[in-house]
Amino acid sequence: MCPKKTVATLKLNRMLSVYMKWIIDIFRTSVGKKFIIAFTGLFLVTFLLVHMFGNLLLLKNDGGVAFNAYGEALLSSLLMRTIEILLLFGFLVHIGLTIKVSIENKMARPTGYAMQKAVRGSTWFSRNMRHTGSIILIFLILHLKSFFWDHRMMEAPGTMYDAVIYEFSNIYWVLFYVASMGLLSFHLIHGVQSTFQSLGLRHEKYTIFIKIFGYLYALGVPLVFALIPILIYKG
Repeated sequence: MCPKKTVATLKLNRMLSVYMKWIIDIFRTSVGKKFIIAFTGLFLVTFLLVHMFGNLLLLKNDGGVAFNAYGEALLSSLLMRTIEILLLFGFLVHIGLTIKVSIENKMARPTGYAMQKAVRGSTWFSRNMRHTGSIILIFLILHLKSFFWDHRMMEAPGTMYDAVIYEFSNIYWVLFYVASMGLLSFHLIHGVQSTFQSLGLRHEKYTIFIKIFGYLYALGVPLVFALIPILIYKG
């Protein structure tokens, strides 16, 4: 390699090193962590909408043909498998950073100050994000165990449609599912709106539209998810 190329390479490596350090330093700050939480949250919100439309195929009166075809299409698509891995990574990052930020905030604030702050400026939804999130995490683990691990990893007999119908024939699982969707709704009421704010997409000119969209999404999507097991249980 000639001296000029060597110098250029060293300069490029130094510039990339400085740039990467700058990115890492930003994401170590409170604002950076909130940005990552918001970005992964937006990704998960988009996934929920797609997942909802997929689940609506369960209500089609065709013995599960459309739903099973939808599931097979996801399994055979390299793009969807990649998104699936990114989704899992997004869940882990979102949950891990949320817990970390929550612990850091709790340690940084005296109890009295936190109580005052809760009364003055925050809502019930924002104060209980980590509690609703924890229960949703438990639901998610059970959900993945029943429909992902058992059926896809352990190759349980029957189709995915059969597995869903079997699970939703149990009234206790239906009640737990519906209750979890209620908590998801509470979680999303604050989460969707704060996501736009953390990403810098909130402006006084269209704040009202973001708030309306946040409430419609937070109430509508979990409601549809909750109705599906109820309708299946009722046959």
